[in-house]
Amino acid sequence: MAAPETVEVAIVGAGIVGLATALRLAAEGREVLLIDPNEPGSGASFGNAGTLAEYACMPVGNPAVLRQLPKLLLDPDSPFALRWAAFFQLAPWLVRFVRQSLPAATRANAMALAGLLAEALPAWEEMVKEADMADLMRRNGCLYLYRRKSDFAKAAGGRALRAGFGVHQEVLTPGEVAALEPGLPPTGACGLYFPDSMNVTDPKTLMRRLLDAATARGVSVAQAAITGLRVEADGVRLSGSGLRIKANTVVIAAGAQSRALAMQAGDSVPLETERGYHLEFPTDAPLLNRPVCPVDLGFYMTPMNGRLRVAGTVELGGLAAPANPRRLALLDRGVRQFFPQLGRPSSEWLGFRPSLPDSRPVIGPSRGSRRVIHAFGHGHLGLTLAPITARLVADLIAGRGDPDRLAPFAADRFDA
Repeated sequence: MAAPETVEVAIVGAGIVGLATALRLAAEGREVLLIDPNEPGSGASFGNAGTLAEYACMPVGNPAVLRQLPKLLLDPDSPFALRWAAFFQLAPWLVRFVRQSLPAATRANAMALAGLLAEALPAWEEMVKEADMADLMRRNGCLYLYRRKSDFAKAAGGRALRAGFGVHQEVLTPGEVAALEPGLPPTGACGLYFPDSMNVTDPKTLMRRLLDAATARGVSVAQAAITGLRVEADGVRLSGSGLRIKANTVVIAAGAQSRALAMQAGDSVPLETERGYHLEFPTDAPLLNRPVCPVDLGFYMTPMNGRLRVAGTVELGGLAAPANPRRLALLDRGVRQFFPQLGRPSSEWLGFRPSLPDSRPVIGPSRGSRRVIHAFGHGHLGLTLAPITARLVADLIAGRGDPDRLAPFAADRFDA
C-alpha cells in the first residue's frame, strides 16, 4: 500500500509500542500511518523474554547494582557488561546511571514505574480481546530463582520496595520451588514467585496478530527509515528513504533509534542502547511451566510453543557492533546448568533495547511542539508497558486525562 502524502497521525516505529498505539488510535477512529524500515514487530518486540512483568518496578540502576558495578563491568561474563570500545560514547550515560542508582533516585524511579505497571495487565487484557490473542497468553506467574543465600539477602531491598507498592509476591522454600517447577534439577534454591504475571507463548505470532488487527481497522503501513523531522505551523513533516509525508501529529516510538528524531523535535534525551540476546532450543514438551529467572545469571528461561527461549543479560555498547559470541556462549552455558540434555540451539538473536539512565520511558509531548509525542525508552519493559503507553498517547491526542500524570516521564526531566 502506497503511503499517503498527508495523514492525521504518523507513528515512527512498528515495534510493540508502535503497533499497540496504532491499534488504539485506529479503534478511536483516527487515520494512522505506521512507518518502519523493517518488518513490524521484528526487533526487540520479537526477541524478548516474552514476560509481562507487572512486578518489575525496581529500576535497573539501584543501590545493589551500584555496589557491584565495578565488578559487573570488569567481568566479561557478568550479567551486566560493557563493550569497552564504546566507553567514551557511554561515559555521560554511565554518570547519569550512577546518580540514578542512589537510594532517593531509585525510590522515585520505582514509584513512577509502579504507577504505570499497576495498569499494565488490565490494558493488556483489553488489547488481547481487541486483537484476538487469548490463545497466545498464559497467566501462570513468573519465578525468580535464588541459588545462593547471599543473593536472596541482597535482594531484600527490592522485595521491600515492591511490597510497599502493593506488588503480589510470594517467597518460596526449595520444596515449594520444586513443586512449582518439577522439571528443574534439585538445587536447593529458594524462590520469589509473582503469581499475577503473564507471558507470551509466541511473540512473532503475537506481533502479526497486532498488525493484522491494526490494518483491519484501517492502519496503513510504510516500509521506510525516517531520518528527517521538521515541525511546521500546520503539522510535522517527515522524510527519509524516499518517503515524504506530512502529519497532524507524529508519535516517535522507534525504540533504540528514537534519539535523533527526538533531538530534531527539540528534545535532548540521554537514550542509549542495551544489546539483548536470546537463544532458542527446540523441545518436544515444555521443560518449565512458566518463565524462570536465575537471578545470579541474569536471564529468563521461558517456555514457548515448541521451544525454550533463553533471553536476557545487559550489554551496553551501541547499535553498530555485531553480535558478541561471548554473550551467546554465556546464555548457552547458563541454561545447561539446568538442562544439560539440551541439543544445539535452533536460533540465536541480537536486538536493541532503548535504555535510559533512570529506567523510566519517555512518554509525552515534545517541548518543541505538542504535535510530536514521545513513546520510547521502555528498556526491559516495552512488551509489558505497550498497551498502557498506547492508552496514554491516545489520551494526549484526544485532549483527555491529566497532563501532570506524565510529568515523571517527560523528556525535559533530564534538564536538571
